[in-house]
Amino acid sequence: MNPIRFGIVGTGAIAPFHARAIQSIEGAQLVGVASRNVENARRFAQEHNIPVVAATAEELAQHPQIDAIAITTPSALHREPALATIRAGKHLMIEKPIDSTLEGTDEILAAAEKAGVLVGSIFQARFGDGAKALKAAIDAGRFGRLVLCSAYVKWHRAPSYYTGWKGKLALDGGGAVINQAIHAVDLLQWFAGLPSEVFAWTTRCVHRNIESEDTACAALRLPNGALGTIEASTATWPGWSRRVEICGELGSAAMEDDDIARWEFRDARPEDEAIRNMRESGAMGSGASAPMSIRFEGHLRQFEDFVAAIRENRPPLIDGHEARKAVALVRAIYESAERGTVVKL
Repeated sequence: MNPIRFGIVGTGAIAPFHARAIQSIEGAQLVGVASRNVENARRFAQEHNIPVVAATAEELAQHPQIDAIAITTPSALHREPALATIRAGKHLMIEKPIDSTLEGTDEILAAAEKAGVLVGSIFQARFGDGAKALKAAIDAGRFGRLVLCSAYVKWHRAPSYYTGWKGKLALDGGGAVINQAIHAVDLLQWFAGLPSEVFAWTTRCVHRNIESEDTACAALRLPNGALGTIEASTATWPGWSRRVEICGELGSAAMEDDDIARWEFRDARPEDEAIRNMRESGAMGSGASAPMSIRFEGHLRQFEDFVAAIRENRPPLIDGHEARKAVALVRAIYESAERGTVVKL
């Protein structure tokens, strides 16, 4: 069986996580890398034993040894390398978000559908055992009617974090919501559904020298009648674990990072104690106070599914249309904050 051969576009901080994940999968190979700075690409290739170095995404995508491309460029710079990959007929995994705008996201998805290539986007938090157990309990009706569903990302980033593209709207697409909180945003809508209405505020409480927000708060109305909130910040000391809460008429649960912190139901089941004792954060890591404290296990699990999807000619578990939902909710938060009105999704 021939391996699925990957290239990576972008050599920034998240690129090594993609590299290690791909190189850890039996039946996958990392054979190429491209960067706008060719010296960075050469350095990355040497560090990760990658044979092919390219100056552009288009050059890498056209290489005959490449089957799929992973894009790890800044959030607002995903569109062009994605479209170049699609034009070359190669499959595509994009670090979250697919694009910083809905327009860019939809352009990528339409092009991929026309070309018949797969698109995935990294939302590795869904692959934690705690997240899967919580989703299964919701789908099984254990919570009854949902009442309050909320996500909290109260993290710390030092001023020195905001260098290069971080915090610049033209490159990052936003701040604490689209960059740090988007995994919690995705988990929340995966668990409880995409909100029907959003009202939000954004501000810069501490990091006054950036263009984007360092703090945001949004109120949500969910399609089933439940309400909720999203809080996001990079301005809080010392930085707490990401927390997602799902509360219903028959039970309530909370996740902190990838661990189940609360798991309480009116009708107990034998598996409940084992779920309460799940400990995934050690494997997945936490970005609460340091962005590089995450681990590559989540990326590994998602890339394993993506490789299997290519082989089995099926959509990955998080395909482009599924990943679009987080982008839609993030953009609704930003639109509401800018307009000062409720935004309907």
